[in-house]
Amino acid sequence: MNKTFKASKKEKIKNFDPSGMGDLSQGIYGLPFSMDEARVAIVPYPWEVTVSSGGGTSKGPEAVLHASYQVDLFDPAVKDAWKIGIAMEDISPLIAKKSKELRLHADAYIKKLSKGEDLNSPKMKKSRDLINNESKKFKEVVKKISLGHLNEGRTVAHLGGDHSTPLGLMEALAEKFGNFGILQIDAHCDLREAYEGFEYSHASIMYNALKIKEVKKLVQVGVRDLCEEEFNLIKNSRERIETFYDRDMKHAEYAGKNWKEISKQIVSKLPKLVYLSFDIDGLDPKYCSSTGTPVPGGLEFEQALYLIETVVASGRKIISFDLNEVGPEDWDANVAARLLYRISNLSAKSNNLIDV
Repeated sequence: MNKTFKASKKEKIKNFDPSGMGDLSQGIYGLPFSMDEARVAIVPYPWEVTVSSGGGTSKGPEAVLHASYQVDLFDPAVKDAWKIGIAMEDISPLIAKKSKELRLHADAYIKKLSKGEDLNSPKMKKSRDLINNESKKFKEVVKKISLGHLNEGRTVAHLGGDHSTPLGLMEALAEKFGNFGILQIDAHCDLREAYEGFEYSHASIMYNALKIKEVKKLVQVGVRDLCEEEFNLIKNSRERIETFYDRDMKHAEYAGKNWKEISKQIVSKLPKLVYLSFDIDGLDPKYCSSTGTPVPGGLEFEQALYLIETVVASGRKIISFDLNEVGPEDWDANVAARLLYRISNLSAKSNNLIDV
């Protein structure tokens, strides 16, 4: 249909019932907005090539989409949030197919590695090179798509897939905005260098992010599973990396410090422009039991959102964000769909994108 015959965004808002039943014929959350009308672009990536434990995150975007139609659109933290304009790109069958093909190679490689196969044998090197080369190509695809939306003035909400997927988006943000900081909510540090030989491993995303010179600060929250190599990297980072370990935060609360105080302390470490990287396993596993590498402990749902609200209240801008490692089970998707909506609204609020 020609655009001149399409209802304007304001007309759609006028005719839309935000208290009605989610319409499956409409976009994500049952919202009526096209991508041209969107202020927040959700871009799904069904990719999980280098996962080293439980799989299924490639099916996360589809599960979140289906769960979104059950989400009520009233958001107490953002007035008339549904009017912002949230739209989701189609899930790419080509990316899903490529991920599935490469995952077979990676799985065979990891099994051989676990049985003591020499990392540098010809067969292992061939498999590793294939996966690294294809993962690099995928990164460039993500960067190109991200820049397209950013140049159109949209905030990009990156929906994985495993946690390796947003590196291209981070590179796009560096090109678009210059210097920024990362707020990472995660059970893991993800600071391993080429984990299992995979340069673009989900366990290496923040190691790779720190190669981007525009990333001036990495603030990690909820970490409770790390190796000594990662611990030493943090310790020797000259405060470029600041990690708020789950154990330390809980001990502080047991001693009488409240979450408001802790949140303000975390946010004080961030620069003006913030990229939020949210691995769903940063939450307590009761919210994400089908994620690939759940770890006991973690944040409560509203606790995580309170921290993000504190970022916005401080005057900082959330220039983009990702949500990754969502398992395909209904409960996990239910949690993730609500998390995605609330963060989308808060990111729009931080950028003054509520203009209707």
